[in-house]
Amino acid sequence: MKKLIFLLITISSVSFAQIVPENFAFGGGKMLKLNDATPMSNSIVDILIIQDTIWLGTTRGLSKSTDGGTTWKNYYQSKEFGKESITAMAYRDGVIWVATGHTENINGSDQPVGSGLLYSKDNGKSWKSIPQPKDSLADSVVIYGINRLRALPITIDISNITYDIALTDNAVWIASFAGGLRKSTDFGKTWQRVVLPPDYLDEIKPTDTLSFILEPVSGAFGNENNLNHRVFSIATDGKNLLFVGTAGGINKSTDGGISWVKFNHQNQQKGISGNFIPAIGWDANDNSIWAATWKAEGGGEFNAVSRSTNGGKSWNIFLAGENAHNFSFAEMYGTENVFCPTDNGMFRTEDQGSSWLLPGIIKDNSTNSILNTKIFYAAAVHPNNDGTFDVWLGSDNGLVRLRENGLMWQGDWKIFLASQSSDGGETYAFPNPFEPGIDLLKIKYNLIQPTQKVTLQIFDFGMNLVNTILQNATRSGLGEQIEYWDGKDYKGQTVPNGVYFYRISFDSGEQLFGKIIVMQ
Repeated sequence: MKKLIFLLITISSVSFAQIVPENFAFGGGKMLKLNDATPMSNSIVDILIIQDTIWLGTTRGLSKSTDGGTTWKNYYQSKEFGKESITAMAYRDGVIWVATGHTENINGSDQPVGSGLLYSKDNGKSWKSIPQPKDSLADSVVIYGINRLRALPITIDISNITYDIALTDNAVWIASFAGGLRKSTDFGKTWQRVVLPPDYLDEIKPTDTLSFILEPVSGAFGNENNLNHRVFSIATDGKNLLFVGTAGGINKSTDGGISWVKFNHQNQQKGISGNFIPAIGWDANDNSIWAATWKAEGGGEFNAVSRSTNGGKSWNIFLAGENAHNFSFAEMYGTENVFCPTDNGMFRTEDQGSSWLLPGIIKDNSTNSILNTKIFYAAAVHPNNDGTFDVWLGSDNGLVRLRENGLMWQGDWKIFLASQSSDGGETYAFPNPFEPGIDLLKIKYNLIQPTQKVTLQIFDFGMNLVNTILQNATRSGLGEQIEYWDGKDYKGQTVPNGVYFYRISFDSGEQLFGKIIVMQ
């Protein structure tokens, strides 16, 4: 899509073009500009905290705050970032790296597409852009020790998307799904493909005599279909120790990515729960490795978290059945805390996984807003000068900060939603334009009385009823209220693109109205 969305609306016999910038929304009959008091997106996929700077990787680009979340700099739609999502972030020695990507509908199916990497050496004031690493058709051989291995050239960006970044003393490492594991020793000017074991070998070293093909899928180039060449995650101690997660297990190198040994569900007596590794983390506090170990293709595999304290020789299994997305580590109150965001909440342990605790209801008392999701993607902790800690959580429905008071999950919650300044309007909806399946539409309003019964209905452009979201539901508190619409009609079907209206009716007789643009 272009920076401006053009909608042709016909009323009776009158037609006119309405131009709506994407960083505006409609509310109370007015057009509202996105506010730098909030991040640009409510889907927070990664969080980095470097001293007093908070970095967010979101589905609408990169966001940064240097004042504890009071204000945000959003890089979305900037010259360097465009409208790309952030798919990975990493920081080391004053340099922040980010990877970007998006989805494209190709032959009726949404496919991930990598759009490159960027890095900044001046805390985000300027950025250097790097195209997504690819091969030429002639790049069909990789030299590995005494071997000349055939290698499938990855020549396009489709499925060649970077999901993780790791930084060591002399290299940048990227895990790029179909693009495999790659490293650069010259700040992204050139990239080297890193050879991992094929599915049928548990370890490789350069002095071995080898004859496999470096390729993630079979095809005209070769018959091998190596799940272990589909790379999703990477962790490091910052030096020569590397752990790489693939669709075929966990690969470990102790010599800077030259030799590898592979761990999976099948090749160890006390192995990982599943071979698909979407996330992996290195806890420098006790030299343990944590991995999100999901079921891949093998019998007996299951989703869980796997942890090893002996370099991968054996694994302990936690949170069986959970889909973990990430790991974060922080020493708090003299104890190492491990945060594990999942589809069922933000799990946290203070005893290396023996017990886990979820937060209760996450409610912002200043606005009466409640976080309406269980899906979390990221966590990070910032120590304050007074001995307290700010715990930052990234979800699919907003950013959260807990100013913890010394007890786990106890303290003051603050919810940051990608909303717009009201500009005097009594109600507004965001994000607007709204894309069903990507976001939930949030409809914000204030109660007119302390306790009221509220009805919320969605109408199409012809004022035909599309769905009833609330019917005489009791709402309390004079503060801000937020309701949600998934973009579906009363039959459960996603509505087509177009202009819609919502009406909020109170039992006291008052009504509020707003406009929604659905754009997929």
